[in-house]
Amino acid sequence: MSSWLEQGRDINVSADVLDAVARVLRLDAAEREHLYLLAGLNPPQARPAERAVPAGIRRVVDGWLPRPAYVIDRHWKLIAVNRAARLVFGYEESAHSCLVSFFTSAHFRASLCGWEDAARQIVGQFRADAARYPDDPEFGRLAQDMCAASPAFAAVWAEHPVGAATEGTKSLRHPGAGELTFDYTMLPVSDLPGARLLLYTPAEGTPTESRLAGLLKAADAEPPAPARAPVPAS
Repeated sequence: MSSWLEQGRDINVSADVLDAVARVLRLDAAEREHLYLLAGLNPPQARPAERAVPAGIRRVVDGWLPRPAYVIDRHWKLIAVNRAARLVFGYEESAHSCLVSFFTSAHFRASLCGWEDAARQIVGQFRADAARYPDDPEFGRLAQDMCAASPAFAAVWAEHPVGAATEGTKSLRHPGAGELTFDYTMLPVSDLPGARLLLYTPAEGTPTESRLAGLLKAADAEPPAPARAPVPAS
């Protein structure tokens, strides 16, 4: 087919057909891009392979203690979370997505001040991310799954908000520490396209810093969970 295209023959092919041809011929990325260009189509953006969080970024996240910090990838998966963020925002070890946690966690809904406004902002940011990567089908799948899992997400998603914020203020009512208010900054992680580092700082003029210190101290004083007894073999 590529020789016919190179000869300038009038052949209309779809992206699905080109993908199938590329798979059959086992074309590499450069050859696949050439095939798309010959057909008069824009080659899709290559999806970056998942990579580990750079060691320097992980040190920043861990070194930001006693303040919360975490990293999300471009699909909003939590890929690095420090201890303060887990205690403040309720990100358990099993939490894998801040988007899912925000819309399905009872802790988030009950504790975050101005939850409805924050929900609109988050959905707007997610939609802006999806528009930034139009050839990444994962965004469509995530949006579909979130609409099924959360009526609140579905309602806001249907309104088509779009927005982007790199800094702001977040307040929440923590069951063990009281009201906490943070200023946050969102920074891109250059080695992981689409990933972002979120750093939280106690807001000036609030008791957040001392309350955060008390929360971490109380957590340090808690005895470790007892080891679970092994299940006897049947």
